Amino acid sequence: MIDARIPRTFWIYLGSRFCAAAGMTMFRAAIAWHVFHISQSAFYLGLVGLVQFVPAASLTLVGGAVADAYDRTTVMRLAQLPLIACGALLWIATTREAVSLWVLYAAVFSVAVSFSFDSPARQALVPSLVPLEAFPRAVTYSSTAQALAFATGPAVAGVAIAAGGVRLAYALYAGLVALNLVGLGFVRPVRDTLERRAPSLQAVREGLSFVRGHPLVLGCMALDMFAVIFGGATALLPIYATQILQVGARGYGILSSSLEIGALISAFVMMVRPTVSNTGRTLFTAVAVYGTATVVFGLSRSFPLSVAAYMVAGMADQVSVVMRQTTIQLSTPDPLRGRVSAVNMIFIVASNQLGAVESGFVAAATSATFSVVSGGLGCLAVVALVAWKIPELRRYRLAPA
Repeated sequence: MIDARIPRTFWIYLGSRFCAAAGMTMFRAAIAWHVFHISQSAFYLGLVGLVQFVPAASLTLVGGAVADAYDRTTVMRLAQLPLIACGALLWIATTREAVSLWVLYAAVFSVAVSFSFDSPARQALVPSLVPLEAFPRAVTYSSTAQALAFATGPAVAGVAIAAGGVRLAYALYAGLVALNLVGLGFVRPVRDTLERRAPSLQAVREGLSFVRGHPLVLGCMALDMFAVIFGGATALLPIYATQILQVGARGYGILSSSLEIGALISAFVMMVRPTVSNTGRTLFTAVAVYGTATVVFGLSRSFPLSVAAYMVAGMADQVSVVMRQTTIQLSTPDPLRGRVSAVNMIFIVASNQLGAVESGFVAAATSATFSVVSGGLGCLAVVALVAWKIPELRRYRLAPA
């Protein structure tokens, strides 16, 4: 159901966002495959997450302050330039067979630095592209486009690696980021009432203080972070594809994209249905389903069952994303959205990257199966703990427009 209140500039942004998100997931899938191809080690796969986490943890708060101090579309456009350069350099290095693990880790580090500035600006920009009363529906549209991109990126990466080697995946990644850069040139906020001021330590502290003083916002971030740290299995997909399920590069592409295909299905369902008002209860239910599906995926030795379980995890995760983003953005004043988005990004990056570290290191010490199954059970424990500690989040309902 298309909302007539949403202006044209938002749809341009969605097209640009699709290219960026598809490129990002293609890059991550290609890097994971390349690192495992060179090292044949779960430990080095986990190390990719640690390399990504370091710049994100140290620079994202700065990126949030920059997003509240300067034009957000300009910040995003500048952040695309290093991403394009990394894709081009990896393509050249791979073509010349001059790639080592340290080259791949350097590229991952550089991309993470750029994302530290791009991500807070991107999250904070969306509310200024639509009327506030249409924002919950805009979040659904945005998450649908993102889910489609996240499903497309890994699948294309798997096909590209099988057809032309990993260098083809890097070339396609650079091209998608370039298209994103072009699209951002046509994005214009429909309203911008921010009072700009230079980034400062005090500005960063204001964002942290807001999150700490609002249990709804802090609860959403904490639930996502700890659930994904324990419940994520993405870092171990190369091991599942090559050693456990034995489905090769194409199967790896299907596995990598199945999470996002599930998310896409869920997003389309939410797009045609009325906006969910009981967001708190829906959020907790979705995260519990995510943890349960992760346990099933970890135990499965059937490729179709593994794909189905990972799709269910993606469907639940998509519901969680929409509920969480709606709650956080509507609970945050516009002058603070860049900084609060930066704090949220640190939680997200911590969950994704530390989750990869946890998965890789636990798998190296025990097994991939133990890592995934124990992580899914840990996710369920987190749901119970947060629901008990923050009852106002469990009872939260979306107010009428």
